[in-house]
Amino acid sequence: MLTPVYIMALDKLPKHNTGAIVHQVSEYVYDDAAIIACNLSQWAVPTAMIGTSVGDDLLGHHIEDTLKNMGVQGKVRFTKKYKTPLEVNVSDKKGARTFFWQRSEEILSTLDTADLSLIKKSKLLYVDWYDGDTHIIRAMEEAKRHNVPVFLNFEHGHQHPELLKKYAGLVTICQAVTDAAQIGKKQAMLSVARKLFNAGIKTAIITMASQGCMVIHGDEIVRVHAPKVKAVDGSGAGATFSSGFIYGYLNGYNLEESVRFAIAAASLKVTHSGLKMFPVNEVKALARRLRVDHMVYRGDQFHTIKKLLRIPDRGPLVDNILVTEGRKLAEKYLPKKKIERKKIKRSLVE
Repeated sequence: MLTPVYIMALDKLPKHNTGAIVHQVSEYVYDDAAIIACNLSQWAVPTAMIGTSVGDDLLGHHIEDTLKNMGVQGKVRFTKKYKTPLEVNVSDKKGARTFFWQRSEEILSTLDTADLSLIKKSKLLYVDWYDGDTHIIRAMEEAKRHNVPVFLNFEHGHQHPELLKKYAGLVTICQAVTDAAQIGKKQAMLSVARKLFNAGIKTAIITMASQGCMVIHGDEIVRVHAPKVKAVDGSGAGATFSSGFIYGYLNGYNLEESVRFAIAAASLKVTHSGLKMFPVNEVKALARRLRVDHMVYRGDQFHTIKKLLRIPDRGPLVDNILVTEGRKLAEKYLPKKKIERKKIKRSLVE
């Protein structure tokens, strides 16, 4: 989907039938695929956009100019059948974004006639579930024919078993959320992770906004916690996370490095209005400081490695050679636990 967006930052949403002061207005090109193309281009990654047709009007040509100025390749198509759709996002200081968009089947159906030749030479194809399963399937199948990995933004689409089954064989990386409002708790995150993993998704990502994310790739499971930041504008945070993960993927980062970079990029993004990316070195600096848990999947359950490796101080296994060697390995690679030394008051009686 291609659409211009106005992002309005305010303290909090007003009550119904009242108003609020807007502190800042930013203009950009949406939706998620366009955000990611522009974000990666800012980090010197060559990108191209295959999008819907836009109206042959002022806003439509503004989109074309913006993508060109951002260095995003691909032809923008114009139509006289409808005006360029518009989106308005309202961001508050709690990190929430409330959006109002124009999205019709007439507009989305123009994806069915888009030129897909750019996919053949690509290293990765990003597709968004919101753009309609019947429309993105064509591009996903084209990518599969040319052995191009596919990154699917599935959001809460995993709640539809038939769609999950349809996509599983075409997707390399799948990013999802717990529910439409993205406010699920830890158990909801684990439930979605289990669902994607059991469906055969090679790399499953479950994001939870301020609570960070979990990523599963084969036997490797990484849980990265988001840092506490002062939220100004949460618009595009999810797409910025995708951009960060894709950046790491294309640059040969390992799984943990890619997830760290993605969380750091998204966290920095919400600290200011608009979608100008922070420099890579600043993102990396924050990424190195993030809290990370490593997990394993055993018996249809997720366990943190530290908890799994805890051994009782007494019992028949304590002196077992495998246990003692395993303990040494854990002590070598797992972070040391800080010991808090309590101050002891001196007795009033010496």
